[in-house]
Amino acid sequence: MLEIKNLTHKYPNGVVALNDVNLTIGAGMFGLLGPNGAGKSTLMRVVATLQTPSSGSVRFGEIDVVRQPELLRRTLGYLPQDFGVYPRVSAEAMLDHLAVLKGITNAKERRDAVQGLLSKVNLFNVRKKALAGYSGGMRQRFGIAQALLGDPKLIIVDEPTAGLDPEERNRFLNLLAAIGDDVVVILSTHIVEDVSQLCPRMAILAGGRVVREGSPEGLRQEMQGRVWRAMIAREELEAARGRYNVISERLVGGRTVIHVLADAQPSPDFAQVEGGLEDVYFSTLVASRAA
Repeated sequence: MLEIKNLTHKYPNGVVALNDVNLTIGAGMFGLLGPNGAGKSTLMRVVATLQTPSSGSVRFGEIDVVRQPELLRRTLGYLPQDFGVYPRVSAEAMLDHLAVLKGITNAKERRDAVQGLLSKVNLFNVRKKALAGYSGGMRQRFGIAQALLGDPKLIIVDEPTAGLDPEERNRFLNLLAAIGDDVVVILSTHIVEDVSQLCPRMAILAGGRVVREGSPEGLRQEMQGRVWRAMIAREELEAARGRYNVISERLVGGRTVIHVLADAQPSPDFAQVEGGLEDVYFSTLVASRAA
């Protein structure tokens, strides 16, 4: 179990990236949702021992992550938002090198681990190909292969599907879903659908704070009967924002579809819709910004 208590991080320029974050994350997939700049990557770097927080604590089981980073790194798999590779090196050679760094010194054990992971991420047939020739989706699959080296008990993936085409995104999500239930997996993203598909538990981070937490289904249920939809002309949008609690807006066929949060029908122009996780996310961000 990962326990984050009163975690705060302030950069030298005065920016507070994390502000008293508290989370308890058990085994399985946990979704961390938030817009760009919410503090997700800072939180992931702190948990991954790449950054020391200004205050607070992080524990993984018996390991004090802040004071004992080397112990955590032995059981950590990390796929950052951006990662570099040696472009002229093949996937097999690169993964073998990383396996050595992970402490897998036995040659046969290392070969079995490397080939097994390349098969698992569907890269075995292109294992001899230089990483420079990989597509974005192939590179992400290589990234999860290196994160799985050494059978880690804590895996962190930061914005893993950003920029992937739909086919590669589905392939990658299926790969994440196949990771064992006895491993803590944190999926940090701003893509609501990724969390909805994969995660039985989630939290929303905004302005460096945890502003909502629970199960996706439970949070969706809280919205039932309170989300209303209307189609308006584009020039009516500003007036609608002033009159209603608009939580999302989308341009469709030259007109604007708005979702409004209200306990009763705002006007006869509105029809009630089933609240989804996107409505939960957008309404939470609207409330956070207003506060």
